[in-house]
Amino acid sequence: MSERATADPSPDGDAAERDTTNRDTTDRDAVDRDAGGRTPRGRLRALRAVAQREFDTVLRTRAYLALAVAYAFVVVALPLASGVGGFLPLVLDLSTPVEVLVPLVAFGFGTWSVLADAQSGELEVIRTYPVDRWTYVLGTFAGRAVGVLAAVLAPLVALGLSVPLLREPSTAVFVSHATVDSPTFLARFVALTAAYALVALALAMAVSSLARSRRAGVAAAALVALVAVVGVDALVVLGLVQGVLSADTLGVALGLSPTGAFRGLVLSTATGGVVSTGPPAANVAASVVGFAGWFAVGLTVAALGAWSPGGR
Repeated sequence: MSERATADPSPDGDAAERDTTNRDTTDRDAVDRDAGGRTPRGRLRALRAVAQREFDTVLRTRAYLALAVAYAFVVVALPLASGVGGFLPLVLDLSTPVEVLVPLVAFGFGTWSVLADAQSGELEVIRTYPVDRWTYVLGTFAGRAVGVLAAVLAPLVALGLSVPLLREPSTAVFVSHATVDSPTFLARFVALTAAYALVALALAMAVSSLARSRRAGVAAAALVALVAVVGVDALVVLGLVQGVLSADTLGVALGLSPTGAFRGLVLSTATGGVVSTGPPAANVAASVVGFAGWFAVGLTVAALGAWSPGGR
């Protein structure tokens, strides 16, 4: 049964496939109707139609809802178990679990985006419409991004709203000087988490566009997610131990990984720079460049892979 045809995936994972005989013709008609023309307005209509198609798929697929609920349970349970001491303590409590879990959620939402279309033959049908590769990839990304952002940000916002009700005296926050707790800390953290999720989704779509089978897609997604979460950081540590990197270049090197960039931006901006303990953080400028670079590479690879001549 197709991911696009049903919202009730079977336990063996059939929700990730699109059955061409059962796919939703309404989605195809919408793309066909709105994609006409190569003008900027026509491209915008096509992008909107593709994005709506992907968003409808996310809404109909219960596997994504289950993934979002599991993520929300972990993210909400951890700070509640340790006690909510304020906005800054909440950010510090959430930074590590969010750093690890957000890429997993993004890959869960994005791994089947292009691959399922290619396997079902739907991608070949879409290519007969006046839709270029960037319109298809950006529209697919936009539709999936709405679901990913809703999944990863809703629990954070809910926790933020609960702080005034559940606030407890903070006893274990290490800061370099006295500071006034403020919702601004959480707002910055939410914004950085959104950017982090979008970067991870772009990488997931790159994997989806290059995979040629469902099994290869799962293996590649697991590998890339592992590299994104711990792999690059491990290489940086190895380089430091081997003397390839110095203390002066460590901050720049840490910013080259998505997780290192996220961690560095959280410690440097979301916490207002008041945290004085912990491991070295990535340089802010390197973190911004790292985020932008991974995002651009992910979408570019997705566009090239999805439209590769004879590649599928």
